[in-house]
Amino acid sequence: MTKNLVEELRWRGMIHDMMPGTEEQLQKEMTPAYIGFDPTSDSLHIGSLVPIILLVHLEKAGHKPVALVGGATGMIGDPSGKSDERNLLNEEALAKNVDGIKRTLARFLNFESDKTNAPLLVNNYDWMKDFSFIEFARDVGKRITVNYMMAKDSVKKRISGDSNSGMSFTEFTYQLIQGYDFYHLYKNHNCLLQMGGSDQWGNITTGTELVRRMNVGEEAKAYAMTCPLITKADGSKFGKSEGGNIWLDAAKTSVYKFYQFWLNTSDEDAEKYIKIFTFLDEVSVKELIATHKEAPHERALQRKLAEEVTTFVHSKDELEKAIAASNILFGKSTSEDLKGLDEQTFLDVFDGVPQAEVSKKDISEGLSMIDALSGKTSFLKSNGDAKRALKENAVSVNKEKVKEDFTITVKDLIADKYVLLQRGKKSYFLLKVA
Repeated sequence: MTKNLVEELRWRGMIHDMMPGTEEQLQKEMTPAYIGFDPTSDSLHIGSLVPIILLVHLEKAGHKPVALVGGATGMIGDPSGKSDERNLLNEEALAKNVDGIKRTLARFLNFESDKTNAPLLVNNYDWMKDFSFIEFARDVGKRITVNYMMAKDSVKKRISGDSNSGMSFTEFTYQLIQGYDFYHLYKNHNCLLQMGGSDQWGNITTGTELVRRMNVGEEAKAYAMTCPLITKADGSKFGKSEGGNIWLDAAKTSVYKFYQFWLNTSDEDAEKYIKIFTFLDEVSVKELIATHKEAPHERALQRKLAEEVTTFVHSKDELEKAIAASNILFGKSTSEDLKGLDEQTFLDVFDGVPQAEVSKKDISEGLSMIDALSGKTSFLKSNGDAKRALKENAVSVNKEKVKEDFTITVKDLIADKYVLLQRGKKSYFLLKVA
């Protein structure tokens, strides 16, 4: 092995529970290990970055990462950490989600590689679709007692919780189906380890138990490892912004917003996240933390975190575009910089800025500055205010200073429909052509 995977994950704070013998197995030989991804959406959000990064660490350490997309388990719904029954997806929605997650995972793991430890992508629907209920009850259900299943935290919390809905037989069987996945991968791909979040410990250990019980008379060994669930220092949910989840798909969360999420991390969280969400070595991380503590206002930790994660998820080119977009608000920029933004990034940068609509005819004929500032908008209170601001050289159109004789025309449009007005340094207003 190229390095001790457990040692690497331990200093990063990425190990919560680990079955005895796991570290020794990983040190002994190339070990196939899997993590499951539930197809609850057609993309993954940053909560899924941790399992993705775990698989990348596995590959870097010389082991074989196996990514399982739960086409079958997605039909059931994992009860772990849930207080109520999940709504079941129809097959069409599920198929769409499975395809989306496969595309997302393929950005981080090369499933076409011919290396001996090449990543493997599987869908548990492929081996569960022809399994009859009778066969499953006889061959799998017979191996695990109800007492064993009832002792799991995910089951106990639902049954003894405040919810009146209890737990359906459907969700109760989830741990058996996930356990069978482990057995299938063990038998067909020599998969010896399952990894996941700490809330998955019950499901994962059911898998190791099933591997042992379905291999009577064989030397069956299966291992489990979980990582802590990521939290924020202030107690709020990780991975959420005011607009909802932070997705790994740029069509759902723009690269600019993604970059800003990491850039706005608190000092305490950034110190933790730099270890978990980047591949920087231990020495570099320690130096970076020390540098940050000497001058916290420069936010060296947050900048490096945002750069590393954005590059990993989206690419170096997309990172540079996100930085350029950030500089539009916080640094010097030009009209050309603004016009280089796509519409979604432009709207993200100026999210919350007041706006008014003007007609295409107004722009085609040329919109005077007095009309733009006051006559046809409510940016400034009166034409008199508009004239004073223009005389004081305090007004900009698309980041460039203008005088009273300036006329806004089609050539000034950003993304063919916007004009950015500005008074002073911080007062922005959008004209939208409708």
